[in-house]
Amino acid sequence: MKLSELHVGMAVIHPAYGSGVVKSITEHAAEVLFIDGRKPVEPESGGLMPAEPQATVTALSVPLAQFITQTVEALADRLGLEKPDVHVKELAPKWRGGKLVIHPHDPALATKEIELEIFFHKIVMVRNNLRVLEQKINASEALTSAEKFDWQQYLTRSYGSLTTFNLLFKEKEDQF
Repeated sequence: MKLSELHVGMAVIHPAYGSGVVKSITEHAAEVLFIDGRKPVEPESGGLMPAEPQATVTALSVPLAQFITQTVEALADRLGLEKPDVHVKELAPKWRGGKLVIHPHDPALATKEIELEIFFHKIVMVRNNLRVLEQKINASEALTSAEKFDWQQYLTRSYGSLTTFNLLFKEKEDQF
């Protein structure tokens, strides 16, 4: 194994010392923490091998961030996870530029105005967070089927309460 292939924290195997973790790297050797203590090891002549599978990505023709995003999206698809919508399609046109006005019973208190676009996006964030929660509950190995069913009932009721805001959505498929 070449010294340039090592990194601090990497799990390695040595033929004489067994399993270890790279703690530091110098110009000619790596200091590895084995069960019986730290030892300097010259990777090429010392027979050092990676203890875990390695992958090398060379000549990457896309930016690294895009590569990572594509990899994560492929993994989420393979696991069957729904990606919550970060952006809602659209607020219904009749509500654009509108405001939600809340008048308190006590006339001495100020009226509160909230732009409907802001209110709409907050409602959508609640929906997206409920979807993620639902995925986590369904994927949990710590919960029994009965417990998952019980939690699902609360989620269903929460979704039901949010149907009041369906009138804000432009597209029917975006509604609760």
